[in-house]
Amino acid sequence: MVRRAASSEPLQVRFWGTRGSTCASGARFVEFGGHTACVEVRCGDRLFIVDAGSGLSALGAELGADAPAEIDLLFSHLHLDHVCGLPFFKPALLGCNRVIRTYCGNMDGESAEGALARLYAPPLFPVTLEQLPARFEHCGFRAGETLTFPDGAKVATHLLNHPGGATGYRFEHGGRSACYISDLEHGDPWPDPGLLAFVRDADLIIYDGMFSESEYPSCRGWGHSTWEKGVALAKAANVASLAIFHLYPGHDDAFLKAAEAEMQKAMPSSFVARERQTVSFAPREGGAVAQPANPAKVPAV
Repeated sequence: MVRRAASSEPLQVRFWGTRGSTCASGARFVEFGGHTACVEVRCGDRLFIVDAGSGLSALGAELGADAPAEIDLLFSHLHLDHVCGLPFFKPALLGCNRVIRTYCGNMDGESAEGALARLYAPPLFPVTLEQLPARFEHCGFRAGETLTFPDGAKVATHLLNHPGGATGYRFEHGGRSACYISDLEHGDPWPDPGLLAFVRDADLIIYDGMFSESEYPSCRGWGHSTWEKGVALAKAANVASLAIFHLYPGHDDAFLKAAEAEMQKAMPSSFVARERQTVSFAPREGGAVAQPANPAKVPAV
């Protein structure tokens, strides 16, 4: 069983895949990376993984045999760019005693088991997840419920506006908080009151900024948002920092650096998420906030 993290340890977020829809590759896509959605969240030593896009393979290689015996994988939803890394997750191939639990909240309480069984089976894929050495357990819930884990850890959830639905997550540790709000299409008026309450006073929002405001009108209804709407939400909710995520695969380094510069004029603590970038929030001590480095200045590593 994973241990419950001590509150003296930081809340840490690491990006392993930042793209949406499909991977990006080539010399113009080096700085921000090309893998699809996967984020590692550490509440102290307590590990959560959000989404299993192609970036999950690199995270798995990093964890290797030292991965926890029990791993909690939280899906925003089950579109291909968020599940395509699952059978390539190295800890699933190392040791028959490991348990990987998936959590899915956008299908009215149904777990991911049936959908993943259809995807990872011939003729679409040569092996099933059941044939991997690790044991998979699949948990369904309804977005909006609070997840409570066997070790006592809790994660709040929120239903997001996306075709077929998606789930946002809020992680709390040591007086700090980080919200994962990807695969969301903003509404009008904006910000949405329910989402505003969900992310209020967070230290970090990871936000779906797939399109620019000029691109969005021709992509209306696709289930994604813009960095401008992310800034508006963060400011209205008194959020300390904003990471733009689920990057359009056609947006290269030059485009994203220019967008980041414009975004930081409106919100200096905002940034475009880079693959393998780590953001860490020290716990609050004695009621005072320990000051981390400005997340916008944290380099890709």
